Amino acid sequence: MHRELGPGLLESAYEACLAHEFNILGLRYERQLPLPIEYKGLKLDCGYRMDFVVDDNVVIELKVADSISPVHEAQCLTYLRFSRKHICLLLNFNVLLMKDGIKRYVLD
Repeated sequence: MHRELGPGLLESAYEACLAHEFNILGLRYERQLPLPIEYKGLKLDCGYRMDFVVDDNVVIELKVADSISPVHEAQCLTYLRFSRKHICLLLNFNVLLMKDGIKRYVLD
């Protein structure tokens, strides 16, 4: 997908294309999945949404950024903690080679 499209598009364009790829591959996924935050028994719907959850197991967070910053990493780890998932892939499409834009996070 990235080879065809290249960098420079909006995150929403990559999201739509990635969803199309998942459909072609027959993968089970949820898109823009709400993530409530729980604090001392209080459930807060603060508008957090995970870009994708694939096979009810892997969180995929999309970015179009000059570089991955610590706040992006913190976002992935927070999504894992509150969703009780264990793997997050952070995909930054603003790179020349996609292999340079992939970071994997694992929460034990």
